[in-house]
Amino acid sequence: MLNFKPISHLHKKFYRVCQQILEPQPSARFWLGLGIIGIIITSIVFKGSIWDLSIATILLEVPTFSHPYYVFLPSVILLLASQIIMRVSPQPQIWSKGIIVPILLLATLRYLVWRSFTTLNFSGTLNSILSIFLLIMEILMIVSSIIQLVLTLKTKNRRREADIYSRAVLMGTYQPTVDILIPTYNEPAFILKKSIIGCQAIDYPRKEIYLLDDTRRPEIEYLAQELGCNYVTRSDNKYAKAGNLNHAIRHSNGELIVVFDADFIPTTNFLTRTVGFFQDQKNALVQTYQSFYNPDPVARNLGLEKYLPQDAEFFSRYYQPLRDAINTSICYGSSFVVRRSSLEAIGGFVTESLSEDYFTSITLASKGDRVIFLNESLSAGLCADNMAGHVLQRLRWGRGTLQAFFINSNPLKIKGMKPWQRLAHLEGISQWFMNVFRLIFLLVPILYAFLGIVPWQTTIQEWLYFFLPFYLLQLATFSWLNYRSRSALLSDIYSVVQCVPISVVVIQTMLRPFAEKFRVTPKGIAKDSYYFNWQLAYPAIVLFILTAISIWHSGTQIANDSIQLDRDVLANIKLASIWNIYNLIVLGIAILVMLDVPKANPYEWFEEKYSVSLTIGDRVYSGMTKLISEIGTEIEIGEKIEFTGEPVTLEIREEKLELRSKIIDVRDRTIQIEFDRLNLEAERQLIKILYCRPGRWKHQQTPGEFKSIYLLANSILGKTKQLFA
Repeated sequence: MLNFKPISHLHKKFYRVCQQILEPQPSARFWLGLGIIGIIITSIVFKGSIWDLSIATILLEVPTFSHPYYVFLPSVILLLASQIIMRVSPQPQIWSKGIIVPILLLATLRYLVWRSFTTLNFSGTLNSILSIFLLIMEILMIVSSIIQLVLTLKTKNRRREADIYSRAVLMGTYQPTVDILIPTYNEPAFILKKSIIGCQAIDYPRKEIYLLDDTRRPEIEYLAQELGCNYVTRSDNKYAKAGNLNHAIRHSNGELIVVFDADFIPTTNFLTRTVGFFQDQKNALVQTYQSFYNPDPVARNLGLEKYLPQDAEFFSRYYQPLRDAINTSICYGSSFVVRRSSLEAIGGFVTESLSEDYFTSITLASKGDRVIFLNESLSAGLCADNMAGHVLQRLRWGRGTLQAFFINSNPLKIKGMKPWQRLAHLEGISQWFMNVFRLIFLLVPILYAFLGIVPWQTTIQEWLYFFLPFYLLQLATFSWLNYRSRSALLSDIYSVVQCVPISVVVIQTMLRPFAEKFRVTPKGIAKDSYYFNWQLAYPAIVLFILTAISIWHSGTQIANDSIQLDRDVLANIKLASIWNIYNLIVLGIAILVMLDVPKANPYEWFEEKYSVSLTIGDRVYSGMTKLISEIGTEIEIGEKIEFTGEPVTLEIREEKLELRSKIIDVRDRTIQIEFDRLNLEAERQLIKILYCRPGRWKHQQTPGEFKSIYLLANSILGKTKQLFA
C-alpha cells in the first residue's frame, strides 16, 4: 500500500527548501518578490491573445499583436527570469545552472530554427553563397556553445577533495619525493631568482629543485649555485621545452614531478594542496589555477587593470572546469604535478607539437588516467608586458593546438578517449577557428554596403522578436556562467584585438603545420615611452576606415532614398548600419589598445597594507604601506617629516623584517622609499611576503556589461586627452 505523507508535512518541507535557498542572500526575497510583481505586470501590459500561439508561430513567425511593443515580450520574459535567478544565486550553483542552462538552450533552439528556415536569401548566386556560409558559421558557433552549456552542468569543485587529501600530507603519512623542474630559455636572472626562491619556500620536506637552462648561460649557473639548487643543461635545444623537460627527468628520480615556468612563483602550500591527490592511483596529473601578478597589456593599455581579471584567467575559471568535469583537463605547462610512472608510461612529454603540455595531458587521459583541475590559485606568473608579446603568445598557443590534426596525439583519433572527452577537445580546438569567424563578421556588413550582398532576409520586427531575446539572454548570463571572469563586451574586444593575426596563423597552420619553431614570449621588459604597434594595428585601422565609410554610405541612402526604398531593403540597411556601428566602436577600442603605455621598471608594485616603522637617526615614525615591491615601497605616516637624505631603516612589523633603505621623495605624509641592496636572507623573506603567502592571489570579478561600457567610455576619453595634450 502506498503511504502518502500529509500535505502539511510536504508544505513544511517545501518551505525549508525555499528557506535554505534564500537565506544565504539577504536581498534574495526582495528580488524574488520584485520578479513575481514584474511577471504579473508584464502579463497585464502584454494582454491579448498572446497565449494562443502555435508552436510554428512561436518558432517561425512574428504573431499579430494588438500593440507593436508586444514584439519585445520574449526579451522581457527571458531577461526577467534570468535576472531573478542570478540575483538569488550570485554564484552558479547546481540548481541555478539547472534552470539557466535549459532556458539558454531553448532560446538558442528557437533562434536557430528561425534563422535556418526564414532568413536565408537565395536571390542571386553571391547572396545565396554568403547566406548559407554565414548560417553554417553560426551553427558551428552554436554547437560549440551547446557543448559548453551541457558540460557546465557537470562541473565540480575539487577544493573539498584537496582538504581531505591534504590531511595525510600534513600529518606526514603520505609524503612522496617531489622533483621541481624550472625550465628556462632566455628569461632574465632577476625573474628566475624569484621563482627559485619561491620554490624553495614551499612547505614540504621531500623536494628537490632543478633549474633547466637551455641557453647554457654562466650567470644562470652561478645563480643556481648561489641559491643552492641543481643546475641542468644539455648540448642542444632539440624539441625545445619538451626536450628540456625530458632530458631533466632522466637526471632526477622523484616519485612526482612539478613544473613551473621560469616566471611562476608558488605559494608555500602548493604541494600540501596538490600532492595528496596522488593517493588515488588513477590520478596522473593535477593542474592548478593559473594566476598572474601583473596585468595583461590590453587591460593596462586601457587603464583598467584594477577592474579586469587577467585574460588567461578566463580559461582557468571557465573552460578548465568544463574539461575537468570529464577528467580530461588541459595541462598549461606550468604549476602542475604529474606522477613519474604515468609520464614514463607514455614516453615522457609529447615532443610532436609546440603545445607539449596540452598533448601530454591528452595522451595521459587516453590511457585511462585522470587529468584533473584544482580550481585554486597556488602560484602566479608574469604575462606578456606588451601587445606584441601578448599576441605572439596566443599565436604560439593557436599553432600548437591546431597541430593536433597532424600528430599522433590528436584527441579526435587517439585510442582510449571517451566520446565526451573527444567532443570537449573538439570544441576546444574549434575555438581557434572562431577568430576567423569574428573577422568575417567584421567584413559582412561592409560587403553589404559596398557590394550590395545581402546574406539575410528579415524585417525589423522579426529581428526584435527572434534575434534580440537570444542575444540579450546570452549577454545577460555570459559573465555569470564564467564565474565573473569576463563580460561579453570585453570578451569581444579581446577577440577583435587578435582576430586578424590569429586568422592568418590558423590558415598557415592548416597549410604548413610545422613551419614555425618554438618562440619564448619576452617578459620583464621596461619602457619609458609610449609605443604604437603599427604592424598589429594596421588591419584594424583599414577595417575601421571601411566600416566608417559604409556607415556613411548607409546613412546617405536612408536620408536620400528612404521614401523610394522597398520596406525590406530599408530594414536591411538599418540592420547592417546597427551591425557596423557596433563593429566601429569595438574596432576603435582595439586600435586604442595597440598603444603600449610606458612602464618605468620591470618590477611589479602591489597595493598591500603592512604596518611599518621608519627609523631615521634616533627618531621612529609609524606608518602603513600603500604600495610595495621588491625594490621599494610607498608609505603613509601620521606626521610630517623633513627630507634629510640620511639612511633609514624600515621594519615590516608583522614579518619582523628590517630593510636598509633611503628616502627618495616626501609629499606631505606620503614617503617614497627605495631599498638598499638586500642580502640573500632579506630577499628571500621579502619575496615570500610579496608572492608566497597562502591565499595571496584572489579571483578578481569582472565588471558587468553596463559598468564595462562606462569604464570603456572613460578610458577612451582619457586616452584621447593624453594623445592630444
